[in-house]
Amino acid sequence: MKYKYAILVGDGMADFPIDELGGKTPLEYASTPNMDKVAAAGHVGMLATIPAGYAPGSDVGNMSLMGYDPRNYFTGRAPIEAASMGIPIGKDDVAFRCNLVSIDNGVMKDYSAGHISTPVAHKIINALQEALGTDEIKFYPGVSYRHLLTIKNTGARLECTPPHDIINRPIDSYLPKGDDGRDYVLSLMNRARDVVAKVSSEINAGGDKCLATDIWLWGQGPSVEFPTLQERYGLTGSVISAVDLVRGLGKLSGLTVRLVEGATGYLGTNYAGKVSAAINAFESGEDFVFLHVEAPDETSHEGDLKKKLQAIEEFDKFVVGEILKYQSKNPNLRIAVSPDHVTALSTRTHDASPVPFCMCGPGLRVDGADQYSEKSAQSITPIGGAEFFDALIKEG
Repeated sequence: MKYKYAILVGDGMADFPIDELGGKTPLEYASTPNMDKVAAAGHVGMLATIPAGYAPGSDVGNMSLMGYDPRNYFTGRAPIEAASMGIPIGKDDVAFRCNLVSIDNGVMKDYSAGHISTPVAHKIINALQEALGTDEIKFYPGVSYRHLLTIKNTGARLECTPPHDIINRPIDSYLPKGDDGRDYVLSLMNRARDVVAKVSSEINAGGDKCLATDIWLWGQGPSVEFPTLQERYGLTGSVISAVDLVRGLGKLSGLTVRLVEGATGYLGTNYAGKVSAAINAFESGEDFVFLHVEAPDETSHEGDLKKKLQAIEEFDKFVVGEILKYQSKNPNLRIAVSPDHVTALSTRTHDASPVPFCMCGPGLRVDGADQYSEKSAQSITPIGGAEFFDALIKEG
């Protein structure tokens, strides 16, 4: 039998026990009959997506889920997003993630500038390129608050902090550190403030809403390349995500990037469109689909328990449930479900702790777990991302 494979990712879905939920995690407390069905039809395990010494981010986490060891391939988050956006990174360039953020009296109030709309954000990024862009500095517009900047010969070895890690904290101790052009990068961030303020004021005066006050630079690195999944496993496939980072990983691994209209990276995203894209990929003869949903992570960064539960339940019902329906008619399909990392409501940021996964399908081990959650997997020794991917692709 020729198998097909689906990895379904609920970004940041894993968490820690919460008193308000009676000591359960959101994943354990939420109604997730479809993920529980995957666990019951197959097995549950623990997965160490974040190698020791690496920051717990979606870049490293999703790279692990695709079967690539970050210790061999990771150079930074921004170069991966650049691959998705088709942005060339020269041999002397360093790409930075350039968030539009809201800073008030030196405190990081919002890492996303209120989940700024893409059209409004593009006005700001285009103004930054016009005012500050040179042969050495280039701003590139992305989606919502997520944009990119390239700088020649500067910043690769700086220590930069993700803005979602410092919500409601004074920014001074989290500004870029190091000897690789720190003053140059800080000067650029300071000069950008005046441009952002001017454009935001104009946008608000025109009736649109804009909470952006600053840019925040992080996730930097030089260009990156790694072998494709076809070269490694003989797989063809697609990646489906609203997030440039995940699309970039897909593109670098040789997958087709399937764009879905109305995919927002938040609650109420176009789940049906994502599932339809996955099914179209399989029906067109592809072997593998990596379907990513961002909402559990975003709601965790907001510290909103109710919304995180909603995000988990939407993912279970509208993604996992629909792919299970497809599997019932196509029994050669193997399904794996996993977060890419923990995003803790208590801290509103990522954590490097192992996460639970479940997988089911023809030829896979069946342990008959009664639930998919951190608790159901906590006694199991964690495996690494490459081992997880091999288990899905090669076992049986």
